[in-house]
Amino acid sequence: MKPIAFVLAVSLTAALAHAEDCALVSLKVGKEKGLQTFAIEFHEGDAPATVENFKKLAKKGFYKGTAIHRSFPHTLLQMGDPLSKDKDRHKVGTGGPGYSLQPEIRRKHTKGAVAAARLPDKLNPSRVSNGSQFFICLQPMPGYDGQYTVFGNVLWGLEALDALSTRATDSNDYPGDRIEIRSVKIMDRSQLPPPPAPASEAPKPAKKWWQIF
Repeated sequence: MKPIAFVLAVSLTAALAHAEDCALVSLKVGKEKGLQTFAIEFHEGDAPATVENFKKLAKKGFYKGTAIHRSFPHTLLQMGDPLSKDKDRHKVGTGGPGYSLQPEIRRKHTKGAVAAARLPDKLNPSRVSNGSQFFICLQPMPGYDGQYTVFGNVLWGLEALDALSTRATDSNDYPGDRIEIRSVKIMDRSQLPPPPAPASEAPKPAKKWWQIF
């Protein structure tokens, strides 16, 4: 019979091995009532430093009040710039936490991929990542493969994000209706709420018998 301490240690190790943190992100859209949410799972094995940094910022409340500042219909949404908290949009897209991250370029940009943003190659030949900004691929983007650090994937809520991407933007691709992050909560996958039910269409009026033929 194995010692109780050994059994407890094995059980604890197994529990830790299967513990998977995810992120639950809540968005406030313009003056609309309620919040829209989406969930992110992390690729800790392929981008450990980037994932750890995202979790650290989320737990500090860094992302609260930031907004989606780049939007391309059915293609991409970008967010995470602390400068987007201000009304002045001139410098939005250039902000961060004051540091950059070494690249961890291993994953492909599949539909739903979450990747760290960065400056272009001409200014950033080492392809280091911005310390807080990230973007979400709303469709497969193979042209980005090998160029950005993909550190997560949207578990659910991608349809809602895709719908948000179709809203009107200004000349700098900034959404006209402010889409603001209200919270980013890090939690175990088992604690994630179920995805919101899709909006049901209004029932169509029943046809009269003379309309059937």
